[in-house]
Amino acid sequence: MQEDADVLILGGGVIGLACAHYLLQGGRSVRILERGNVGAATSHGNCGTITPSHAPPLAAPGTIRKALRWMLTPDAPLYVKPRLDPALAHWLLQFARRCNLGDWRAAGLAKAALLQSSRTLIEGLIKGHALDCEFEPTGVRHIYKDAMEFEQACRDSPGLAEFGIATEIVAADRLARDEPALLPGMAGAIEFPGDAHLRPDRYCAELARIVRAQGGIIEEGAAVTGFIAQGGRLDGVRTSDGPRRGRDVLAAFGPWSPAVLRQLGLKIPIQPGKGYSITYARPALAPRMPIVLKERSVCVTAWGSGYRLGSTMEFSGYDDSLNRRRLDALERAAAEYLREPVGPVKQEEWFGWRPMTWDDLPILGQAPGWTNLWLATGHGMLGVTMSAGTGNLLADLICGRVPAVDPTPYRADRF
Repeated sequence: MQEDADVLILGGGVIGLACAHYLLQGGRSVRILERGNVGAATSHGNCGTITPSHAPPLAAPGTIRKALRWMLTPDAPLYVKPRLDPALAHWLLQFARRCNLGDWRAAGLAKAALLQSSRTLIEGLIKGHALDCEFEPTGVRHIYKDAMEFEQACRDSPGLAEFGIATEIVAADRLARDEPALLPGMAGAIEFPGDAHLRPDRYCAELARIVRAQGGIIEEGAAVTGFIAQGGRLDGVRTSDGPRRGRDVLAAFGPWSPAVLRQLGLKIPIQPGKGYSITYARPALAPRMPIVLKERSVCVTAWGSGYRLGSTMEFSGYDDSLNRRRLDALERAAAEYLREPVGPVKQEEWFGWRPMTWDDLPILGQAPGWTNLWLATGHGMLGVTMSAGTGNLLADLICGRVPAVDPTPYRADRF
């Protein structure tokens, strides 16, 4: 049976593209099947921060109490749309069970291993292939208005060293000198010097460029409609443009993973966490590095080519509407911290679904019950940050090499 490629990659977001690059480097031929345009969905409109500092998982002691306070506030950083949804109810229950110190620490160490690996690989990838994506290793600052919140963050920051996260406390007077874009009266900041940022849409475009340059094939507008299977092996997939066959199949569907992979009997415990962003022309007085407005959980990133506000986690299923209340909340939050909260021209309002697992770890590796199906999904809010680490790990596994990172915590049969 003739193969279209050694590896069929299903999904052309940042994860699928990164996997393609590292597989090509490993000597495998690849064909990416993307139902739309590469990098145009979940990968497109996030704030582009590269954040090993996000190793501590969302399921943490105290998270449920905070979430319950937010439930009655539709523009709060976290919002769960009330509805009858057994899959969401089960997901939330499992998430709640993990809000304890033991699970939090174990998941944090597992996240940290992949994040630190990926941070190093991303910078090497960008420099080695001259990717034009406005990458800057400036670090990220978390800005606090509330003195009590800042003091608590200062007390907590030494504990992050266990996850390999370096921190620096920035007192109010220094912050005022360092960051003229901020309004007066900030309590202080925690800086994460190991973080970085890039423009995510350009990063994806550049990954696609080098994949093609290395001989990879990218088919856009090729939606996967079914699978060609014999026993526990996939011979290929059916697409809107006809069948495609490969020795191995790598599924990188992101938030659409549960629905598509259900056809193969796989139960993928992912919920779509909806995030929003607004992109503007760059204001005259923009932050010198990406900042997170902590009390409002809003990220602000400025590039030479633009300026973006982004945030929120909304569990509303696959609702594809732009929620005006939540978009406006981004601008209201920025106005509480910044002298010029928005840019002179609004260029885009956007939302994307993040593939959220209840343990806040991605699903990476061989699919249970299938000899040649591999999974790379469930990266939550960290798809860009984890992209290179994921691509390298999946290439190791598919090519039969000793993996650079222990894949055990991310295995698909852990649920």
